Amino acid sequence: MRVVIAEDLFLLRDGLTRMLQAHGLEITAAVDNGADLLAAVAKDQPDVAIVDVRLPPTFTDEGIRAALAARHEAPGLPVLVLSQYVEQLYARELLASGGGGIGYLLKDRVFDSAQFVDAVRRVAGGTAMDPEVIARLLARNTGNASIGALSPREREVLALMAEGRSNAAIAQRLVITERAVAKHTASIFLKLDLQPSDDDNRRVLAVLAYLEG
Repeated sequence: MRVVIAEDLFLLRDGLTRMLQAHGLEITAAVDNGADLLAAVAKDQPDVAIVDVRLPPTFTDEGIRAALAARHEAPGLPVLVLSQYVEQLYARELLASGGGGIGYLLKDRVFDSAQFVDAVRRVAGGTAMDPEVIARLLARNTGNASIGALSPREREVLALMAEGRSNAAIAQRLVITERAVAKHTASIFLKLDLQPSDDDNRRVLAVLAYLEG
């Protein structure tokens, strides 16, 4: 897997590079700003982009803007965003930006190499939302009528779905059968009024539904 990193702090950027290389991933570029990220995406066509939310010059939302621009440059590019805080708008905007895997990870998770590498690999094929992000956003969105219609078990399934877990992984975590997970998932799609389509697409739309609050 080929990865590009956009992180302004040298020590973190270097640490991420070494960590991923130690797990067999190839780093095509490690840059400290959005413009260089776009250039690296156009030149190297990586499999995944890891992007800090806050990049120079203003350290507000340059990373998100660069990630969205990168997805315009390379449609379907999986993007794993790193953030110090849970920022609902950024998570929602990325999920709404179209095809391609999306991940949102708090920087605290970076210090667990196995967990971080697992998130990078998962975002290449779908979503990889931080469990803490999911918990906080779900708590904020209890007033959403559609989300409120979900049963407690369906909310658990949706939270794990948002982490990018497969039905088999969800079944293992909740100690239920895959068939039961499939039934809960179908019920979630129905209650969120998500019409039949590609299953992966509906999973992302289900996540988006509760991020919209």
